[in-house]
Amino acid sequence: MTTLTDLYPTRGTTEVSVPRQDPVVWGSPDTPGPIRATDLQRYERDGFLAIDQLIGDDEVTVCRRELERIVADPAIRADERSIVEPQSKEIRSVFEVHKLSPVFAALVRDERVVGRARQILGSDVYVHQSRINVKPGFGAGGFYWHSDFETWHAEDGLPNMRTVSVSIALTENLDTNGGLMIMPGSHRTFLGCAGATPKDNYKKSLQMQDAGTPSDEALTAMAGDYGIKLFTGKAGSATWFDCNAMHGSGDNITPFPRSNVFIVFNSVENTAVEPFAAPIRRPEFIGARDFTPVM
Repeated sequence: MTTLTDLYPTRGTTEVSVPRQDPVVWGSPDTPGPIRATDLQRYERDGFLAIDQLIGDDEVTVCRRELERIVADPAIRADERSIVEPQSKEIRSVFEVHKLSPVFAALVRDERVVGRARQILGSDVYVHQSRINVKPGFGAGGFYWHSDFETWHAEDGLPNMRTVSVSIALTENLDTNGGLMIMPGSHRTFLGCAGATPKDNYKKSLQMQDAGTPSDEALTAMAGDYGIKLFTGKAGSATWFDCNAMHGSGDNITPFPRSNVFIVFNSVENTAVEPFAAPIRRPEFIGARDFTPVM
């Protein structure tokens, strides 16, 4: 059996900082796709790319109705793929929506979406994770600062940073309703977090993060080095961001909901192995083991 070198150690006794060992953009500059060369360069530099309108108003309406249908379905609420807020008991996220919904399955296959993923990752891609995030007003909880790759490496077994996420807004992202924040340039440094991974950590971490959370000191230093960018935009806008970008979002205490569909594409050349720093794999609805390319 081939043993993979762990390029990004994490969940040890101390927090460690490791320079990125992988490219940011894996495709060549002339790889065809919807992203312009200048925008690819910005993505490589900053670790993200914001798009004012990825899908149109009519498409937003269809997606939002589908989100509302999913959230209102008692069978889906009872499914383990639904994560509820600890306090309000309202649905926080529903995973594997591209398998639950033909609307979101079509969105995943849309060339405006998957074409950008292929262009960034330089290969065919599969869906490592998909979900809808529902942030209703008046108290929906945020997502604390983290690198997605730290979790996907530690708990899902993704070997390399060859993964990209897109968050597509289904409601307006204001500067007040718990929008996405990213530290520009933070994707070039991997922060390995301290502390072992508890068994079935996902059951707690999807509601409130603990394992895999950077220290206040590390976050303060990174924010000082990189700054923080808050993303706003109308429904239909989107943010593409690198798997190792340090990001988070605040609580939504406004009356204005903030909902989005979130899709993670991984290269078919970076398929998951056994977890690098967890006793067991997370469930497949969170970290896919079906590596079939999106067509």
